[in-house]
Amino acid sequence: MEHTEIGVVHTSVTRAAPEDVAALSAFGVATLHEAMGRTGLMRPYLTPVYPGARLCGTAVTVLLQPGDNWMLHVAAEQIREGDVVVAACTTESEDGFFGELLATSFRARGCRGLVIDGGVRDVADLAEMDFPVFSRAVNAKGTVKATLGSVNVPVVCANALVRPGDVVVADRDGVVVVPRERAAEVAAAAARREAGEADKRTRFRAGELGLDMYAMRGPLAELGLRYED
Repeated sequence: MEHTEIGVVHTSVTRAAPEDVAALSAFGVATLHEAMGRTGLMRPYLTPVYPGARLCGTAVTVLLQPGDNWMLHVAAEQIREGDVVVAACTTESEDGFFGELLATSFRARGCRGLVIDGGVRDVADLAEMDFPVFSRAVNAKGTVKATLGSVNVPVVCANALVRPGDVVVADRDGVVVVPRERAAEVAAAAARREAGEADKRTRFRAGELGLDMYAMRGPLAELGLRYED
């Protein structure tokens, strides 16, 4: 799986360890992005289709053709408990690839949600089901089932590389991809970051300024910042 192929389904996927996925699920997207050195974010045009949507799981990747959702049906068979489906497209398309019926199918297989660089529909039903979806658009326009794509190949979804088995986390701040081999490392880094933020929060509440906490005054003065009455 070193390059993207058309017309293939890879049935053997190395997923991140369940305990590492569980550890990552405790953190928000912003924290994980920072913990990875400010990498892994998808483009901010991917947004939750209903308030409060959140997901975390291992990626089953799908490469779609524009206006064609055939490969999402193919992908359903590859879903395992705790997976998240990540769907990219060979070119930009905002058609309604996904709706309530596919969500019902995915959930029966143990799917934790969908991230798609395309459109979805049946949003009210998805909200009622509490099936998390992060999409490029909401669009009632239907799709066909006529053209091959692929399942479980590396894809670029909203500018982020996603490989089968990587960990995907999404909340109202965005969507982040954690490489499967870095899952434990990133979870540990995120925990350290949150511990540090707790201390800073306490100091801010006590009235301390970021100018002093982060030793900003010297660098600002060196750049010529001056205060005038």
